[in-house]
Amino acid sequence: MDPRLEHDLLLSRRQFFGHGGLRLGALGLAAVTAQQGGLGSQLRAETADSPADRVHPPQPGLPHFQPRAQSIIYLHMNGGPSQIDTWDYKPKLDDYFDKDLPDSVRQGQRITTMTSGQKRFPVAPSKFKFTQHGECGRWVSELLPHTAGCVDDLSLIKSVHTNAINHDPACTFVMTGSEVPGKASLGSWLAYGLGSESNDLPAFVVLTPSWSSKAAAQALFTRMWSSGFLPTQYNGVALRSSGDPVLYLPNPPGVTRQDRRTMLDALARLNQHRLDQLGDPEIRTRIAQYEMAFRMQRSVPELTNWSDETEQTLAMYGPEVNKPGTFAASALLARRLVERGVRVVQLLHRGWDQHGNIAGDLPAQCRDVDQACGALIRDLKQRGLLDSTLVVWGGEFGRTVYCQGGLTRKNYGRDHHPRCFPIWLAGGGIRPGLSVGETDDFSYNVVDRPVHINDLNATLLRCLGIDHDRLTFQFQGLDQKLTGVEPSHPVEELLG
Repeated sequence: MDPRLEHDLLLSRRQFFGHGGLRLGALGLAAVTAQQGGLGSQLRAETADSPADRVHPPQPGLPHFQPRAQSIIYLHMNGGPSQIDTWDYKPKLDDYFDKDLPDSVRQGQRITTMTSGQKRFPVAPSKFKFTQHGECGRWVSELLPHTAGCVDDLSLIKSVHTNAINHDPACTFVMTGSEVPGKASLGSWLAYGLGSESNDLPAFVVLTPSWSSKAAAQALFTRMWSSGFLPTQYNGVALRSSGDPVLYLPNPPGVTRQDRRTMLDALARLNQHRLDQLGDPEIRTRIAQYEMAFRMQRSVPELTNWSDETEQTLAMYGPEVNKPGTFAASALLARRLVERGVRVVQLLHRGWDQHGNIAGDLPAQCRDVDQACGALIRDLKQRGLLDSTLVVWGGEFGRTVYCQGGLTRKNYGRDHHPRCFPIWLAGGGIRPGLSVGETDDFSYNVVDRPVHINDLNATLLRCLGIDHDRLTFQFQGLDQKLTGVEPSHPVEELLG
């Protein structure tokens, strides 16, 4: 039984009209007091000089220790990029072209139903050339020339592994630490724990840029940026890739900003009265979100206006930076968001699920993101923001060394592979130029320094000053954590 629902169901007709009369009176009162400075006026007068004055304050006692990163930009390549064709160089595979994957390598591990019926598992070496880059000597595919130019500023984990073998649970796992829906996402945990320095923008912003490969892409589920069991005010706010960044944010014709202010002040008083009656935390969220939307009416148009960016900066991100909704435009927007105090920015780029036609689809996907990724690192660095901004790039799992479907020297496909895949990190407390972990000659098993998804998440939290074991929220009788109940450990060798 929900007492709030029961309260509404048991209202009599007399009570309904009685409450309605009180509300109409409150509207009139608010219209009068708005000119003298109502609730919204008080909020606008606040400054963010201290955590207590912020619209998004941190939880008491957080951060747990001095953070290296103040914000995080998470670049998620949805679908699972092929590690063998991008970051995990395996030159010995040429000798195994079209030979069956040895049983000693597969070790009876599960595979998806998309390839379990194949009579053979022929090895497919990468058709793309790899060369060494930077002082660290990192081997990088020819598909990523711009990111390759930044290898001394980033560190690569080659041995990340996950429990999930299909997209939806794997993406849910990466972002929430669990395959089970309903848990809070990484961005929501950070917004809840650390708040944000921006009073005019959300603490957690989500961008979903377009993609160039013609292949059908996996769906994006809101659970990847949902607050789950946390209060809904910590949901990620998704900015649209075309048209108005936020629907219904502008005032309709005939409604002035002062009119909107008057209406919101009245609505805030009504909601506060209801909150005092019922104590429903969702009402508090509603008050805060209405107020944030009002602030965003001014902050979002300025945020998305590139006129203050130099030609050199725009050229660095590439020709698509001026095309709304592209990855390049989203990467520049991410930098502008963290520059304005937003805590978490999440970019979800779709189309990386190459079960076939890697020769055509993977280069298109890499062209979407490569120049912008390199530009983002350089841009943050030259502005003095890389030290305080943690940048993460990766997918939800890797791809198989064996071919799915027909195999030729010029083209092939790869199935899902959760046993090992790469993720790189830059800035925000990460020691640059390192490589952590190693896979076997088939990029099939981890042979050195395995890093579980929850170890990775513990590392990200550590960079932002959080002990992952101490950031908890009580729900369903448990002290819930991003990293779950099994032991997880930050990757200490990466931490500067």
